Amino acid sequence: MVDKLRRIRLGEGDAAAILKYFAKMSTQNSGFYYKVDLDEEGHLDKVFWADGRSREAYKEFGDVISFDTTYLVNKYNMPFAPFVGVNHHGQSILLGSGLVSHENSDSFEWLFSQWLDCMSGHAPPAIITDQDLAMKKAVKIVLPNSRHRWCLWHVMKKLPEKFKSYKNYDRIKYSMKKVVYDTQYPSEFETKWKEMIDKYNLSNNEWLKDLYEDKERWVPCYLKGTFWAGMSSTQRSESMNSFSTDTSVHKQL
Repeated sequence: MVDKLRRIRLGEGDAAAILKYFAKMSTQNSGFYYKVDLDEEGHLDKVFWADGRSREAYKEFGDVISFDTTYLVNKYNMPFAPFVGVNHHGQSILLGSGLVSHENSDSFEWLFSQWLDCMSGHAPPAIITDQDLAMKKAVKIVLPNSRHRWCLWHVMKKLPEKFKSYKNYDRIKYSMKKVVYDTQYPSEFETKWKEMIDKYNLSNNEWLKDLYEDKERWVPCYLKGTFWAGMSSTQRSESMNSFSTDTSVHKQL
């Protein structure tokens, strides 16, 4: 029901206007790339675009990509989904943009596929997203050889939600942070994690069980062998979301 309520209702005129605008951009920028997907009723469902500068930048700075849809939505309530990289000055660079009406695996598969096609089929060695199962599935299907990392900040910010009701909440939070941030090797993490679980009787906590199963996606000591350009979170994508409220393309949409 929530998904249906969030479904956008654009008229055919609006979709045509966007296509017209993108066609105009293509004549002004030979490297401009775009794809638009309509639903069965002709309403705008998914959009992707990237200009020539983004496509050229990816050739030089495509080692790691940050992807996030958390913050910004436009007037049609379509989450904005930027692909963000890092240049040699440590600055965020936009490597493509998308809008999706549904944050499900099919939408993300479509978006990742369009982005990959735009970049001549060259997948990034590494990608960072939030802890979203739909994104996880889409990355596995479209970018199977890319190392997929979860945003550490998104994982750790859930500690109050998951443990606030526990009598030893403060101690659990402190122990969890010590285990995650201070362990240097996987073997050390395994030992400290088990000690924490046993000490606070957390063996039946489903959230921790799930996190442990995917530890190689978010625990820093498991991710040392991959270049991440200094990133452990999707903060750059979120910053780009904020910045993009003033971009010309986003104003048109």
